[in-house]
Amino acid sequence: MSDKIKIELEFPIQASPSFLFQYLSTPDSLGEWFADNVNSRGKMFTFIWDDSEEVAERLSQKNNDCIKFKWVEDEDDKTYFEFRIQVDALTKDVSLMVTDFAEEDEVEESKMFWENQIAELKHTIGG
Repeated sequence: MSDKIKIELEFPIQASPSFLFQYLSTPDSLGEWFADNVNSRGKMFTFIWDDSEEVAERLSQKNNDCIKFKWVEDEDDKTYFEFRIQVDALTKDVSLMVTDFAEEDEVEESKMFWENQIAELKHTIGG
């Protein structure tokens, strides 16, 4: 099995960290931009797109700061996807940092996926 490549993306977002965080951490809000529908039971989140369903476990969460998930079907122990909110100390500009992992031949596709999803997030929150 080939090692996946870590992808780190930064998206400026016009929203307060607390407002943004609810869109990254609650099933209802994730269902508004990340997937067609999201359900959760405890730490397990089920993401539904059209006819496909993927389950992720919430590994960690720090309110208004970051949340980390791991796809249950991904057998690579080192992979996860994470949303981290970064606030510039001087300008107070808010950025959303996305960390994900992809196979070497899927890196560009994965970046495009995140760019599309975050565009949808910005549209949803008006940021």
